[in-house]
Amino acid sequence: MEIQSLLIISVGAIFLNNFVFSRILGICPYLGVSKQLDSAIGMGAAVIFVLTLASAVTWVFDAYLLIPSQRNLFYHLFSLQQPPDLTFLRTISFILVIAALVQFVEMVIQKTSPALYKSLGIYLPLITTNCAVLGVALLNANATYNFLQSIVHGFAAGVGFTIALVLMAGIREKLEMADIPKAMQGIPIAFIMAGLIAIAFLGFSGLKLSM
Repeated sequence: MEIQSLLIISVGAIFLNNFVFSRILGICPYLGVSKQLDSAIGMGAAVIFVLTLASAVTWVFDAYLLIPSQRNLFYHLFSLQQPPDLTFLRTISFILVIAALVQFVEMVIQKTSPALYKSLGIYLPLITTNCAVLGVALLNANATYNFLQSIVHGFAAGVGFTIALVLMAGIREKLEMADIPKAMQGIPIAFIMAGLIAIAFLGFSGLKLSM
């Protein structure tokens, strides 16, 4: 049953509830880095890593510091009679955790692959403000996923985001050689293609998934 639920979470995050085409999150890096296939793959790998790690860290942070339960660390450290409910701090605490993770990823890429770091440019630190990363963390908390489900959901969401980037990058590279009216070149045609791909992904809405 656990494997089935993980499979359902994965398929849902990649196809049914794709963060770009369905939830409309992370549009800024999606349109900004999808001009070339190499940059799209590099950004996708970075987003997968950040989403997976952020899902794990924020789950631990939420479960042991914010949620009022018997495993709350404040409850044990200060011998409180009632565990404190700090869930109202979810958004700001998750943002701080994500910012630290993105900074770590940025330093690693800059050290290991300067060419990729240069091609990603400003969009790499913008992962910090990528609402898809915060969205995954909040969705994990709201859906009360366990630790493993949160990690799988974060990884699958990153895979779905990467698929969206790669699809758009492949199309935009072809469009560079196409005869497009000058008024439609660049971002205008990119928005149109993004809408058409989103419509195509609506075909997956017919899938019936149940735990």
